[in-house]
Amino acid sequence: MAKQAKPVEQVDSVIVRFAGDSGDGMQLTGGRFTSETAMLGNDLSTFPDFPAEIRAPAGSLPGVSGFQVHFADHDILTPGDAPNVLVAMNPAALKTNLRDLPRGATLIVDQDTFTERNLAKAGYDANPLEDGSLDGYDVHTVPLTTMTLEATKEVEGVTKREAERAKNMFALGLMSWLYHRPTEHTVAFLERKFAKRPEIAETNKRAFQAGYAFGETTEDFAVSYEVKPAKLRPGTYRNITGNQALAFGLIAASIKSGLPLFLGAYPITPASSILEELARHKNFGVRTFQAEDEIAAVGASLGASFGGSLGVSTSAGPGVVLKSETVGLAVALELPLLILDIQRAGPSTGMPTKPEQADLLMVLFGRNSESPVPVIAASTPAQCFEAAIEAARIALKYRTPVYLLSDAYLANGSEPWLLPDVNAIAEIDAGFTTEAPAEGEFLPYTRDDETLARPWAIPGTPGLEHRIGGLEKQDLTGNVSYDPENHDLMTRLRAEKVAGIAADIPELAVDDPDGADLLVLSWGGTYGPVAAGIRRARGDGGKVAHAHLHYLNPFPRNTGEVVGAYEKVLIPEINLGQLRKLIRAEFLVDAAGFNLVRGLPFRASEVQEAIEAML
Repeated sequence: MAKQAKPVEQVDSVIVRFAGDSGDGMQLTGGRFTSETAMLGNDLSTFPDFPAEIRAPAGSLPGVSGFQVHFADHDILTPGDAPNVLVAMNPAALKTNLRDLPRGATLIVDQDTFTERNLAKAGYDANPLEDGSLDGYDVHTVPLTTMTLEATKEVEGVTKREAERAKNMFALGLMSWLYHRPTEHTVAFLERKFAKRPEIAETNKRAFQAGYAFGETTEDFAVSYEVKPAKLRPGTYRNITGNQALAFGLIAASIKSGLPLFLGAYPITPASSILEELARHKNFGVRTFQAEDEIAAVGASLGASFGGSLGVSTSAGPGVVLKSETVGLAVALELPLLILDIQRAGPSTGMPTKPEQADLLMVLFGRNSESPVPVIAASTPAQCFEAAIEAARIALKYRTPVYLLSDAYLANGSEPWLLPDVNAIAEIDAGFTTEAPAEGEFLPYTRDDETLARPWAIPGTPGLEHRIGGLEKQDLTGNVSYDPENHDLMTRLRAEKVAGIAADIPELAVDDPDGADLLVLSWGGTYGPVAAGIRRARGDGGKVAHAHLHYLNPFPRNTGEVVGAYEKVLIPEINLGQLRKLIRAEFLVDAAGFNLVRGLPFRASEVQEAIEAML
């Protein structure tokens, strides 16, 4: 008699978290599950969570690595508040993640790792698989390690340790079966990844296929689940992280401006993958320079701008501190320069793999003297592409350094990205001065009547020789000047130039369908959780408006009107109230803050609670 197929249950969304030791390949596993999900057409959002230690002791709590993916048949905004399914590869992974798992959720554990030694490392006095502490969950104990070794024992040339390391693929195979994910792309990926060691490729493929077969045959899983494709805008999509999108946006800006792209960078978490991505694209004329330190990196980038390139430097908070003097030089020289700050938890080294958005005041004011700089903040992983292009446009048009803020949440998180029509991306006019004046000498500090930008002349152009340096410039000539009135004039002109950018950026848009009394004002990577929290509050009958700032300096020209039109203003930030301080000072609005600084993105439920408390 033919075996009865297992029933399939339709669900609209699922949140899965993979967690294990930093050597268990959880990022690879989560990444492959995400790719399978993207191929199926679900909307998705991910949150990789890395340990800060380069190699924490195996089985220890600080060494746990996690990857959460939220996928759905409809539009979603966040990686989800709490997982529906937790795959825990060892006791430490269970200990650090169980607090996030709601009662009744599914828990899958590798029972082979729950040894006395591993339990002790994780701080367990008793085995949680046996003491009844997990009775409130749908627990599946699976001998992942044993079954992986059994499935791969006939592969020649592979050590037991190498075979054991394929257990993450067993887990991926099981989850692929449980949620009807396609498998052929993962098989092809493994063949490509381990092409130089086909025996390792075979080991991982067998483990993956064994996990899938286990789901089909075991009686432990009585039901599988299906999440139908989401109804997304027509077009071609790819899964993209924020740092990848930043890299692609910089390349697009380079092409649209006709300028070669130069990146000067010193490796630092979580910005390093921008350097790694751009280094792969020399075919677009990209030059990447891994400098010996942060100061050399930004100095080289400013030198590249002086030479007629699109100069970019990337870092995180600790590195941006070191770049501040050179950014001040760029302010005085009035040359285009992009500084990408991928924010992380601090101060100092802090929690280098965790997100925060506490560098706002630093990039606004963290330089000596009066040195105003435009500041733009990206809002989602995919929107990082547009933010990079816009930052480059402003830097080139106004001859100014520009800070572009992202954070670890956006940098490592991913979502589907609708590939843009590259022909529809607007050209960027670099506006070089190429010809010497017909009469008189070249004056490098004359100004455009509209933008107040000075001419940009490439060194070596006949007739356009001019001085450069960090001492104050004489108006028009650029000569060194100690004249008090000239210094006052140049200081005001530089400030006026940056303030004038407000006329060249969109007004602040407000989403207010119900005539609300409460405005939630967000910025940066909080967009997704805040928008999701507002959806929930509206679903419960709350009347709440939402505005999200992409431009932090200058603010959009109608910002004062927007915040002044509401009785209450709530500003959620992953800091202690930096934007709130600016809004209060600039517009005299008694804004309230919702502030958590935990090295974690907001949960939508937390934002909802803060909104309802104000309503």
